[in-house]
Amino acid sequence: MRKFCCVLLALLPLSAFAYPIDVSKKIDGVSVDYTATDVDADISSIQLNNYGTNDAQCSVVFTNGPESPRRRTVSVPAGKSTNTTVKFNRAIIKMRIALTCTPK
Repeated sequence: MRKFCCVLLALLPLSAFAYPIDVSKKIDGVSVDYTATDVDADISSIQLNNYGTNDAQCSVVFTNGPESPRRRTVSVPAGKSTNTTVKFNRAIIKMRIALTCTPK
């Protein structure tokens, strides 16, 4: 029991950086999938995978509370993937990502 408690306490700092991520998507005419992750307390990332046969033009808007939203425009070739990251000035409490993709 003592070993179990020590392992549990050792893993506690790993969960300190986790924050909720809400993604709203509007994908028209392309087969794009996403994976949103938290990189650090003030850095967020989204990986875009294009499974279709057409290139995709995507716009990603990262919103973190009172700071101004950060927009990234990314081109995702057919059959490829790309990462997009953003760094904020403050620690992220809740990340909201708006993803919009259209055929190129």
